Amino acid sequence: MRKIHLLVTLVFLCCTSYTMACTNFLFTKGATKDGSTMITYSADSHVLYGELYHWPAQDWPAGSMVDVYEWDTGKFLGKIPQVAHTYNVVGNMNEHQLAISETTFGGRKELETQSGAIIDYGSAIYLTLQRAKTAREAIVVMTDLFTRYGWASSGESISISDPNEVWILEIIGKGEGEKGAVWVARMVPDGYVSAHANQARITTFPLEGKTSISSDKMNKIYNPEVTTVYSKDVISFAKEKGFYPKDAKNSDFSFSDSYAPVDFGAARFCEIRVWAFFNAVSSDMAQYWDYATGRNIMKDSKGYATNRMPLWIKPNRKLDVLDAMDFMRDHLEGTELDMSKDLGAGPYGCPYRWRPMQWKVDGKEYVHERTTATQQTGFTFVTQSRSWLPDEIGGILWFAVDDAANTVYFPMYSSSTAVPEAYAVGNGSMMEFTNEAAFWVFSQVSNFAYTRYDLIHPEIREKQKGLEMQYQNFVQIADAGAKEMLAKDKATAVQFLTDFSCNTGNSLVDQWRKFYGYLFCKYMDGNIKTAVPGEKNPKVENKPLPDWFLRMLIKQTGNKLEVIE
Repeated sequence: MRKIHLLVTLVFLCCTSYTMACTNFLFTKGATKDGSTMITYSADSHVLYGELYHWPAQDWPAGSMVDVYEWDTGKFLGKIPQVAHTYNVVGNMNEHQLAISETTFGGRKELETQSGAIIDYGSAIYLTLQRAKTAREAIVVMTDLFTRYGWASSGESISISDPNEVWILEIIGKGEGEKGAVWVARMVPDGYVSAHANQARITTFPLEGKTSISSDKMNKIYNPEVTTVYSKDVISFAKEKGFYPKDAKNSDFSFSDSYAPVDFGAARFCEIRVWAFFNAVSSDMAQYWDYATGRNIMKDSKGYATNRMPLWIKPNRKLDVLDAMDFMRDHLEGTELDMSKDLGAGPYGCPYRWRPMQWKVDGKEYVHERTTATQQTGFTFVTQSRSWLPDEIGGILWFAVDDAANTVYFPMYSSSTAVPEAYAVGNGSMMEFTNEAAFWVFSQVSNFAYTRYDLIHPEIREKQKGLEMQYQNFVQIADAGAKEMLAKDKATAVQFLTDFSCNTGNSLVDQWRKFYGYLFCKYMDGNIKTAVPGEKNPKVENKPLPDWFLRMLIKQTGNKLEVIE
């Protein structure tokens, strides 16, 4: 049975053409150095083209309708009524500093499809960003959308942040025959961090009371004491479908264990990414290693995992936006699963493995690791919502394309009325190369790095960190300038921040294009070339292959390569 579960998870993560396999980390105000809330996202799909979306603020005539398309495939799903006014949205953040991201967990197969449903997870996110100002309002808007029009996706974990709060909303559809979805939303306590990565993580939750309400009392969600909200049938539906014993106590009900039970694949490829983040900010995670690697998932009589990681933890230090970026670059370094250390990394220590992720030898199944940083990322971001600043200045989407470990995040103010041309929708596509597009420029550098990672990546890392630290300083200057302008004229301040964001993004791509030329000249043909002042020809060096690799080569080839005196 375990092998069947593993295969299902791997097929879901690796072989479904349009499936996202993403990572989110969540930071509350009390967990950050400057008091901002932050969420991260890597949109990981082998067919997702990295570009920066933009919807301008707009007033709509009465009776207007919205065409809804499935984000993953572009399939037309239907039409729904438009609201009177929509907000400016840049990527996954709007002008009110509201940010939303997601990871797909799939869950029960029988709940994956719902005929006639119009709202998929992508449209739910982007419609909500155009219609809501706060995290609590976003929960109201999003749940109303899929309740009215049906849920056209499988299970989803949604991260939602505003300048003051951070929430996790987990959703799964009701399958065929019943419209809508069941769901639970929980606010991350201030001072804590949380995460999810393609596995549902909300287990038990407080039921009706001072801090918790069901969906038939949504008018109470704006009470700051309320920190948990759930669909009124989230437990009864599970009992009806046989996912939870009918005679079991409601107080013992676990959303994740009922709708998306953890198996080896869910732990090894999903929970391991949460573990890596938590481990980076806590000294108490060793106890969860066997669980996160899928080696020992202990379960009770209901089939519930009993040794799961907590939904959130208190970090051992205050964190900033540069920390958040680096957490997205993890390859399980410092653990026994470090992808740069085994034979699969080759002689150049490359921490990536090409798909498929699983294989068989002599009838036994084996897997490659699925880490936070991965080659198939379309785009990635870190959002900052800053409560001490006006909305026009406070929201920043730190945006990047391609593999987080080999890219650069640049600051995009969420009030911006345009995006950089290098990142704009329509500038290239997954099967249309252009050297003017950020996605292709960064992809060239990262793919070149994969060939000789131990030499090329350190140069990328040095330039990456230098630019991101520089941008962090630039933001402080831009904040101050925009604040002065805002006191006199809002339009001028917004135009200034738009110009700053667009110029920074376009300039970054220009620099990275030249950087690729430098790297290619230096490392082409397996050499390391260094210019020599005053001389025509560069100095050429060749780094020896590591001894362990040469010994394996000898073992495999016997005396074929031996020099005979």
